Amino acid sequence: QLQLVESGGGLVQPGGSLRLSCAASGFTLDYYHIGWFRQAPGKEREGVSCISSSGGSTNYADSVKGRFTISRANAKNTAYLQMNSLKPEDTAVYYCAARPSFKAMCIMTSEQYGFWGQGTQVTVSS
Repeated sequence: QLQLVESGGGLVQPGGSLRLSCAASGFTLDYYHIGWFRQAPGKEREGVSCISSSGGSTNYADSVKGRFTISRANAKNTAYLQMNSLKPEDTAVYYCAARPSFKAMCIMTSEQYGFWGQGTQVTVSS
């Protein structure tokens, strides 16, 4: 069964850090771009970051540039999102997603991703 499982979410104070993990099972992530998306209550899902299958290309939403870092460890079949300097507006359910691609550049368009995890809650509050 093809599956993506996120972990690492939780409650953190403003200015704190969290590292989200996205572990794949049933398929290898080597041939997939990985995207991180988030959805806050009452808001549409938005792209946060993506990384190409080779890891050579990354992209970030303007709201998280300089604070979040996406990475991948293909040997562990896992991708990560390191989130630093967290703000209350980062509060959302975070999802990882995968799309098969060998293109050099990744994209943060949710409709292009066919495999999704169940999401992990991130709450930034004092």
